Amino acid sequence: MDIRVVFARNLKYYRQACGLTQAALAAAMDVDRAHVSAMEREEQNVTIVTLQKVANALGVEPAQLLAKSE
Repeated sequence: MDIRVVFARNLKYYRQACGLTQAALAAAMDVDRAHVSAMEREEQNVTIVTLQKVANALGVEPAQLLAKSE
């Protein structure tokens, strides 16, 4: 499975589990909401720095955002 698909699914899952909107997550990351939307639609290749920002904002480990679900 494409890593962007895995990341996008996990990003959306953890964002919703935290009760955050895309706009709220974007504000926590200091990025535009469209950037979060693009990541969730698998249109954005994220850098390792962005991966860390997402993980910090969601309170998870970066590896959790890259882990394939069973």
